[in-house]
Amino acid sequence: MFRRKFLQSLGTLGLGLTLPLSPVQALPNQKAKNQKIDLSAISIRGKVQAGGKGIPGVVVTDGLNLVTTDKAGKYTLESNATAEFVYITVPWGYEIPQEKGVARFYQPIPVGKSSFTADFTLQKLSQDDTKHNFVVWADPQMINKKDAEELVNTSAPDLKKLVDGYGKDTLFHGIGCGDLVWDKFELFEDYQKAVEISGIPFFQVIGNHDMDLTARTDDGSANTFKKLFGPTYYSFNRGEVHYVVLDDVFFIGTAKRYIGYLTEKQLQWLEQDLAFVKPGSTVVVSVHIPVNSGEKRRANLKDESLGGVVSNRKELYRLLKPFKAHIMSGHTHVCEKVMEGDIIEHTHGAVCGAWWTGPICTDGSPSGYGVYEVDGSELKWYYKSVGHPREHQVRLYPKGSVKDRPDEIVANVWNWDPAWKVIWFEDGVRKGEMKQETGLDPLSVQLHAGPNLPAKHKFVDPTLTDHLFWAKPSAGAKQIKIEVTDRFGQVYTAAQTV
Repeated sequence: MFRRKFLQSLGTLGLGLTLPLSPVQALPNQKAKNQKIDLSAISIRGKVQAGGKGIPGVVVTDGLNLVTTDKAGKYTLESNATAEFVYITVPWGYEIPQEKGVARFYQPIPVGKSSFTADFTLQKLSQDDTKHNFVVWADPQMINKKDAEELVNTSAPDLKKLVDGYGKDTLFHGIGCGDLVWDKFELFEDYQKAVEISGIPFFQVIGNHDMDLTARTDDGSANTFKKLFGPTYYSFNRGEVHYVVLDDVFFIGTAKRYIGYLTEKQLQWLEQDLAFVKPGSTVVVSVHIPVNSGEKRRANLKDESLGGVVSNRKELYRLLKPFKAHIMSGHTHVCEKVMEGDIIEHTHGAVCGAWWTGPICTDGSPSGYGVYEVDGSELKWYYKSVGHPREHQVRLYPKGSVKDRPDEIVANVWNWDPAWKVIWFEDGVRKGEMKQETGLDPLSVQLHAGPNLPAKHKFVDPTLTDHLFWAKPSAGAKQIKIEVTDRFGQVYTAAQTV
């Protein structure tokens, strides 16, 4: 049995415990030091403009309430001292405000003021953004400078090369889908350097390894992240698509313990945010922890891992039901597609692969990232393996690669979903569809299985995946070819001599 269950259940959290009253009671007039919550009213006003002219209809929020700018681009927002930022939903048709690639669409609310003016100046795009692309970088997760050098010198140039290949007029943005670092906050600087090298603006999602582990509750766990990247939940528009970023990592007050959960505060904000979006529109929601996964089924678990999926996902599904929705997630270091009605969740393989131990993730997916091409309200996508051309979408293993199935070939089609077709040919003769079965990728077994592998991080183990496909060639077969067709009609092939 493999040593590691990737997403361990947190077990009984003691949520139902009844605690006795403390024998030491506070005196009637005794005040706790530094504990008082300031609810002082703050009036925020300002203007959103471009080229000296106000932009009407821009959504402005403090993370609690949302308002829109008037015909002159002006707004007034009644807030209180618990709010940390005032920020806008960047409207379609405008450049994403950025600083060395990091999106800057917000302003901190000063402490101790009863009123505050926050103006936002945007730049109108010189082209239509109905067509645009975006990438999802899940789990760069650097723990030391060597990891950081890999991200900066290999991953970031790979992305820049990809972007440059589309041509200078192609609009791109990136989404850092959490675990930007591995608890080492000094490496955020390297993450930002990699973003700058990529040459495109990046929005950030907070991951469980981006949290302040000394915080006493979830409320304080994002303090460092907020200082660097602003609010942990927000939205923006590009073309006909509405993008939302949420924080689904709920810190439970003990180092490295968390659950997948969306707070009521975020859900209330999201419900207001989506009220400004026309039903039927395409909405892309980015989170770190997958909203849902097949891990429970694959591993035959009694319960879902509390740190592996979002416990209250039904409410998110309800809010997204009126839209054509896509959910972007990471966290698990595997590729997976989960369908929930008309909602497609794309769980991405990690930029760091299996924690920078080699070229693949634990399910055999290459180290890489998702690429999405947007035309109006429609999305097309593929998985880009670092160091490989975009056509690299399948790995074919010969007979004997799996010890308990010595007479079969197996293919790993990491970006697979049920709309794909995987066909095999023997000596030029079409044999039909390969059989999909859950299993372990042979290369992952070779690189990760065993008490001493991989040497860098021995906790890494192969993980079960649904995107393996099997066939049994004839004894006298000389050549095997497979043909993989994705949901968009793009065909990929692989072949080998038996």
